[in-house]
Amino acid sequence: MRIVVAGGGIAGLACAAGLARMGHDMVVLERRPEFGELGAGIQIAPNGFRALDELGVAEAVLASSVRVDDLTIRDGLSGEHLIGLRTDADYEATFGYPYAVVQRSDLYQPLLDACRQEARIELRTGAYAVGYAHQLPGVRVILQSGEELIADALIGADGIRSAIRRQLVGDGDPVVSGHTIYRAVIDMECVPLELRATRVTLWAAEDWHFVHYPIAGGAKLNLAITRDDGAVDAISGEAVTDRVVLDSFRHAHPEVRQLLGLGRNWRKWVLCSRPRLDDWSDGAVVLVGDAAHPMLQYAAQGASMALEDAVLLARLMPVDVQSVSLAFAELSALRSERAAKVQWVSEEMGRQVYHARDRAQADRNAWLRGFTEQDLRAALGWLHGATEFTESVAERHPARAAS
Repeated sequence: MRIVVAGGGIAGLACAAGLARMGHDMVVLERRPEFGELGAGIQIAPNGFRALDELGVAEAVLASSVRVDDLTIRDGLSGEHLIGLRTDADYEATFGYPYAVVQRSDLYQPLLDACRQEARIELRTGAYAVGYAHQLPGVRVILQSGEELIADALIGADGIRSAIRRQLVGDGDPVVSGHTIYRAVIDMECVPLELRATRVTLWAAEDWHFVHYPIAGGAKLNLAITRDDGAVDAISGEAVTDRVVLDSFRHAHPEVRQLLGLGRNWRKWVLCSRPRLDDWSDGAVVLVGDAAHPMLQYAAQGASMALEDAVLLARLMPVDVQSVSLAFAELSALRSERAAKVQWVSEEMGRQVYHARDRAQADRNAWLRGFTEQDLRAALGWLHGATEFTESVAERHPARAAS
């Protein structure tokens, strides 16, 4: 079939790569003048690497990633170590794949390379899909330029401000979360030796948390500090001075302050979200990734959820246009509950763990101290160890496959 993907980000490229491997002809529409990915670090759990393996790019992503030794949470004021999870060989054996961190471009580029190497994929820049119209069979994809593309199916992978979602769901603009995040990336050679570690460290305090970890093969350190400050205006990548960041967290632990002081060229974003959806499909149109289930970053699962969508979509996609609507409805039915759970967990982690207020901070610390390593692995099994998105139609519906 001929399938159009609106959006050339991680979700869109993953869908194109997966569907092309299944024999479909793909057109990926990117509204910017060129394909590329902005942003700093991404954490990829085993479920994300399982999806990347299915797409044929896990090895390339791992080559530039940093396999961390552990995930650690510390008190942002006292510095106390509250909880830790080793991501060692036993962890990998439990979940099947490693836990690693990458620079965002080091995840994006292998997906882009895979698409460029696939003759079935056409990559178009300066092409913005603003809507669609059903026709039997298939769909007409309407571009901002006035051009219309005829396709058998349309995948809306155009992010949290998705034009395809706007038409399909009609829920307006994203909701401002009230959380502001400041991001910077620094050269590791600028970091004192005693502060260098191959781990993901999260400092939790009242109304804020700070995360840092190595990226770019260990050559850089990713810094991201978030405050629950009640921000009401959506901001994306606005430059801020070093002084603004330091003044905003003047009561943080000295080690936090030291790392923040190393940051340069800080930028800030005000995070947005959307209500959870039960249905992502409309006939021959379906949403994936942030267009379907945008989530706050507190569970570090946004990219992995998009990759899972792409893998399952490729497995469910039929070879005849008459069955597209059924496949898209099935994708929505199979994925919506899991995605909604991850969205909810992300929100609750921000509210109850990372940004606990007043007396809840002491309760949080006591609760975290009570977890053993075995407890943590058991609690993460449904998330890091997921395999259901790799099941084929034959595995899900033996009778249908036989017929």
